[in-house]
Amino acid sequence: MYSLHGKPSAQAILRWSLQKGVVVIQDSSNPDHIRENTELFDFALTDEELVQIKVLDRNEKHDWY
Repeated sequence: MYSLHGKPSAQAILRWSLQKGVVVIQDSSNPDHIRENTELFDFALTDEELVQIKVLDRNEKHDWY
């Protein structure tokens, strides 16, 4: 699935994390995913998009937020 910015959903979530000030440690052994995961700096999410992602919260607690 691709976001409005033509990026995979995983990249949108990584970008959301970066814009929220979360340090992102990417993990993959797939060379295509590693390359994809570094392509986070040629777009930014709007304030509205940040809110849209935040409201997807499923009340799960993770150690990174």
